[in-house]
Amino acid sequence: MAPVGVEPYRAQAVEKGAPLGRVDHALLGVTMLLVTFGIVMVYSASAVFAEHLHHNGQFFLVRQTLYAVMGFVALTFFAVQDHRRLRAFTYPMLGLTVVLMLAVVMGAGHSGGGAARWIRLGPINIQPAEIAKLSLIVWLSHSLAKKNEKIRTFSVGFLPHLLVAGFLMLLCLKQPDFGSAVVLLLLTFTLLFVAGARTGYILGTLIAALPVAAYLVLGTEYRRRRWEAFLDPARFRSTISYQLVESMMSFGSGGMTGVGLGDSRQKLFFLPEAHTDFISAILGEELGFVGVAGLMLAYAFLIWRGVRIALRSADDHGTYLAFGVTTLLTLQALINLGVAMGALPTKGLTLPFISYGGSSLIIDLAAIGILLSVSRSAKAA
Repeated sequence: MAPVGVEPYRAQAVEKGAPLGRVDHALLGVTMLLVTFGIVMVYSASAVFAEHLHHNGQFFLVRQTLYAVMGFVALTFFAVQDHRRLRAFTYPMLGLTVVLMLAVVMGAGHSGGGAARWIRLGPINIQPAEIAKLSLIVWLSHSLAKKNEKIRTFSVGFLPHLLVAGFLMLLCLKQPDFGSAVVLLLLTFTLLFVAGARTGYILGTLIAALPVAAYLVLGTEYRRRRWEAFLDPARFRSTISYQLVESMMSFGSGGMTGVGLGDSRQKLFFLPEAHTDFISAILGEELGFVGVAGLMLAYAFLIWRGVRIALRSADDHGTYLAFGVTTLLTLQALINLGVAMGALPTKGLTLPFISYGGSSLIIDLAAIGILLSVSRSAKAA
């Protein structure tokens, strides 16, 4: 049975499918383009900082390149599999995620930016919240595919999925990682909607969650200060809004075509996290509106291919996986760009394929591998 929310569209799309067994080369191509561009931008944004901190201007370039290689290994591993084989690993993945997140919450993680979100394994820092996003997609896809018409019920189709997602969100909030918790919530509701859960349940839960979200933001001092800084950046220009103001200055100074690749002024110790969460600001400064628009077009193309794969999937499980991966990448790109441009409060989420970071890049490429796997089996119906 096709998912209730997309059945009319998916049925039409399957009839137009390409031959079975071929990955979506357009999706693979745009992914490789984004990763390559990301490595270039990481080097541009980090070289001065790396020379100062590590006496090696290529420190972050080398590591990001290594992460990209590891990520493409993960992409290849998942792309050559039948996505239905993932169902056998659903609960081990979810269990491992919970263990890692509990380890962080209980003190095994190390801190950065005021939060304990990472576990150090040799030279690599693992961020369990990134793994949680993909694990949740895999589990939701497996569980929803088994529900059929029961997805319309509250006790079987809605509540169990909300409880599992809620537990992972709670572990994120304990780190604290409010941004990842929001992404997990939106992922869950998106897949529930696609699967055909009652809209009233989704809207009712969202409305009920608003007071809780308000309390989490306003009832915690550092989150309240971030909210106040978002509403009035100039007031906190020299303190909590410093990063945001410098980011907006980067975009403003870039103009239409930018100051030139490698010529950013803000990366000269003015903008913190220039090669990670705020790399889009350096991109905007160096390549201007044209560069940012080009990046957004690349993301839009990737999203279109993801939705196309989801609608052409030959089975419900593939549809949910494809929509889940596409939604994850969309949310993270929109939130990161929104934060850097001052349209959203600071969340600490990376820009997919562009920001420096091992966990995020490897997980994002693994997710693309799953999407490519679905594209290979999407034409059998």
